[in-house]
Amino acid sequence: MEEMRYQIDLLKAMNQKLSDAERMYRLICDTSNNAFLYYSFRTGQVRTLGVWDRLFDFHIRDGKDVVKFYDIVDDKYVLPLRDTLYIEKQKLLSDSIQCRLKDSKTWLEFETDVCYDENGAPTDKIIRIKDVTKFKVQNEELTYMAYYDSLTGLYNRNYFVRILGDFVRRAKEEKAIVSVMFLDLDDFRKINDSLGILIGDELVQQVGQFLGTFRDEQISICHMNSDIYCIAIYDPCGDRSVEHIHQVIRKRVKEGFRLSSGQELKVTVSIGVAEYPEAAQNALELINCAEIVMFKAKNSGKDMIKYFNAPILNEFLQSVAIENKLKDAVYNENFVLHFQPQYYADTRRLRGVEALIRWRDESGKMISPVVFIPIAEKNGTIVPIGNWVIEESVRIFAEWKRKYGYPLILSINISAIQYKREDFVNQILGILNKYGISPGEIELEITESVLIDDLSEVKDKLHLLQEYGIRVSLDDFGTGFSSLAYLKGLPIDTLKIDKSFIDSVVEDDSSRIITESMISMVGKLGFETVAEGVENQEQYDYLKNIGCDVIQGYLLGHPMPAEGIEELLIHLL
Repeated sequence: MEEMRYQIDLLKAMNQKLSDAERMYRLICDTSNNAFLYYSFRTGQVRTLGVWDRLFDFHIRDGKDVVKFYDIVDDKYVLPLRDTLYIEKQKLLSDSIQCRLKDSKTWLEFETDVCYDENGAPTDKIIRIKDVTKFKVQNEELTYMAYYDSLTGLYNRNYFVRILGDFVRRAKEEKAIVSVMFLDLDDFRKINDSLGILIGDELVQQVGQFLGTFRDEQISICHMNSDIYCIAIYDPCGDRSVEHIHQVIRKRVKEGFRLSSGQELKVTVSIGVAEYPEAAQNALELINCAEIVMFKAKNSGKDMIKYFNAPILNEFLQSVAIENKLKDAVYNENFVLHFQPQYYADTRRLRGVEALIRWRDESGKMISPVVFIPIAEKNGTIVPIGNWVIEESVRIFAEWKRKYGYPLILSINISAIQYKREDFVNQILGILNKYGISPGEIELEITESVLIDDLSEVKDKLHLLQEYGIRVSLDDFGTGFSSLAYLKGLPIDTLKIDKSFIDSVVEDDSSRIITESMISMVGKLGFETVAEGVENQEQYDYLKNIGCDVIQGYLLGHPMPAEGIEELLIHLL
């Protein structure tokens, strides 16, 4: 009797232990956020555990019920899922699979594990099912960010470089060509500045969506940054040729882009093209070469396409070399000033001098201002260069005034970047005051590029200069955007007729007509006229006879160092 009671107590204790263990295991399953499907190979028993009811609205009571999974997943996942879930299958091709459900939102992960006895026979199978929707969405977002540009939906720069690299490697094997088109929207900065960044972004987005229509297995497109795009074409020909794509792009941008506000914007595009293997041997070099010729297209007038060639690359490399040297020259103030005399046409009396900057690099080579001034304007060194020219020329001019007392006008060229600085007028006045020079003895020469952006602001500053007595000269007239019609609204004192007219003024009827018209109308407006580049007596006599006020050129005097002007002043005393 005691023995039986002992056995009963022992069974109760074992049952309690099993119950506690099952309770613990069930608790673990229920709090794991997983659903479990258990199958016993020995008994054929099937059980579901965990958060089953949270994930599914059906139950599995035997092996046949597994087919219910196939009804809820997308069709393309049915066969691989069948292999994973085949309840009695012992060898699995895959022990894990992620499937999207037919609601197109939910993703489930099915993971299978089989237990074997000491003889290698399967005993149990566990299928763990987990909702991985959040993980998949995050992963897709990270994948998108890794490969795509968020604004346009095109490939981003890094992924584009990888694809272009694949194109080049494939082209090496197949002896094919790869073309790269580097596109930039012309004057995009003006759109951003005048209409706002949001308008600019929408334009970039619409252009990107249009360019995306070219994309296929042989054409890859990316949004590099801002308003710049890049197109890589494998084996360009037919509809995939650069010429065809360029024509389609030109036609589309001419139609304009209608924004969500209803506003319509029309833009032009500058394009540079480089090809493997002619231009470069790898992806980054191809992009760089295409970018170089794109800038060449912009500098040549915009709204055009340019193709890479060796002279363009050499010109670019020379420009880079000059830019590097220029920074050192600015730091060390490694410049000199030359001065070219100006004479009154009727009396040949010395009117004044124009200050001209000169730069000889460390090798002793003279670099023309025509070469380095545009580079200085692009990289910002034109400001310290211009400041040095103003101060040094006024300093030298003050010495001449002190030594010789001859009444001269000092003409100084001013860049558009200098002129637009807020402190420009105060800086000029400060330098004049420092060296004791009257404002009426200074003439600032501005080019028509100063007038382009904001004419009303430009005119206000010109009026302010005139109020202080500083003379203003409009340089290179007739070569840019200005016209005789709007001269009446500009507060200037002098107009300089560009050398391109003077060169042909004697033998070319058109040049004579234009020059005579300019001098006549400018005289009636009360401005003084200066003819640049007068090189022979015939030109001089003609200009004098039609009423030109001042002559400047090699005929009467080359640009010379300050010592040369001093000798000239000594002879005039």
